[in-house]
Amino acid sequence: MIIKKEHIIAPSILGADFSKLREEIMMLSDTKAQWIHLDIMDQQFVPNLSFGPAIVKSIRPYTNLFFDVHLMVSNPFDLIKPFIDAGANGISFHIEASEPRFTFPPKILIGQIKKAGLKCGIALKPKTPISVLKKYLTMIDYVTLMSVEPGFGGQKFIESSMQKIQDLNYILIEMNLENKVKIQVDGGVITQNALKCLKSGADILVVGSEIFQSKNPKDTIETLISLK
Repeated sequence: MIIKKEHIIAPSILGADFSKLREEIMMLSDTKAQWIHLDIMDQQFVPNLSFGPAIVKSIRPYTNLFFDVHLMVSNPFDLIKPFIDAGANGISFHIEASEPRFTFPPKILIGQIKKAGLKCGIALKPKTPISVLKKYLTMIDYVTLMSVEPGFGGQKFIESSMQKIQDLNYILIEMNLENKVKIQVDGGVITQNALKCLKSGADILVVGSEIFQSKNPKDTIETLISLK
């Protein structure tokens, strides 16, 4: 697999120091990171609780970076508008929360997000097959492949995720969507496996603990950006 020309680094603020969140956001703005990943958890879809639209709205004035809201919630429909109003640029929801048991099918969620002019993504847990996505790929902008079980930061990367990245990349090529739909990898991404993710076909790397727990977060982001 040939690495794509450009890739996006999306620091996940789940790994940030929330006692100085404004400073962390401003630090990211002074790097070559392009996106900020915002993990929204409701303690129902996943066994953890993070933060809501108010936090996103409070940090929006301190950066122009792309706000990538990842809804790890049991009812994404009710949260889409609040996060749009808070300043999201893109929103992804979990296919597991919307099909088949959820009241609002994925097409409704996609339509709501796209109508507001935002980028739309669909997220998959590690054990969810890519096949469930195929009928939606022409409607979305990116796929978030979870490479850990969602819910907590700092987990170890699931190695079988590499094959899943490759498989999705081949599907996108077959559907002539490789330049339209980006592959985002979320969970356990570190400098030691980031290049392999990119060579497998990833476009966007969500990186949390590796950045915020490093001695020099700016240097870590620069290293991740410069991978070729």
